[in-house]
Amino acid sequence: MKPIADRVIIKPAPAEEKTKGGLIIPDTAKEKPQRGEVVAVGPGKDGNLMTVAPGDIVLYGKYSGQEISYEGQDYLIMREDEILVII
Repeated sequence: MKPIADRVIIKPAPAEEKTKGGLIIPDTAKEKPQRGEVVAVGPGKDGNLMTVAPGDIVLYGKYSGQEISYEGQDYLIMREDEILVII
């Protein structure tokens, strides 16, 4: 997959299975992950270079991006400005 313009493809981190105290979280109560690894980056838009690069771990908004499934893996496609921080 190769994103266009200022789009980024992110592989979301898996949802937490347990709390820090050791309690198991049921599927219905799991939070949607807000962290992931950048897989691919578009060339940029209007002459602006992209800040993120493949391999970066990023945090993004809870409802950011468009979910897709490609070859059995789940990914998010979002604009670079929806990414909040590079960790």
